[in-house]
Amino acid sequence: MAARAALCVAGAALSLYALHVERAHARDPAYRARCDLAEAVSCTRVFASRWGRGLGLVEPLLGRDSAANVPNGAIGVVFYLLQGLLGPVRGRGAAAVLLASSVASAAASLWLAAILALVLHDLCLVCISTYGLNLLLLRLNWRRWRQRPKTA
Repeated sequence: MAARAALCVAGAALSLYALHVERAHARDPAYRARCDLAEAVSCTRVFASRWGRGLGLVEPLLGRDSAANVPNGAIGVVFYLLQGLLGPVRGRGAAAVLLASSVASAAASLWLAAILALVLHDLCLVCISTYGLNLLLLRLNWRRWRQRPKTA
């Protein structure tokens, strides 16, 4: 339980920081975040890119101004909140939702990691940290799913 809480708090904090960086850069294009260490190590560049919203998939399908084209940081806040609130809930339904949302977050993490490496050629430390947290939550949720009581 403590491990889940720590992972969710860390993930929510990183997601909120990502939102802050994106908004600060939108207000001032010269803004540079503390996670911008070099030209190719820049979370600001990643968060401000097309890939920083809607996983980079919403804009080409629904347009840049679509209500569904939310910042990835906002998606992260919702995900970590869901994981934190459902974590203590017993039962198969909660375990299924936790595992399904973790599988989705792991898939999104793999997708975005590929975008970082192959398209943006960037090393976003905030992004990579959240990918690691997502994989750790997947591991927790997989173990919980496997240990759930079986019903007839």
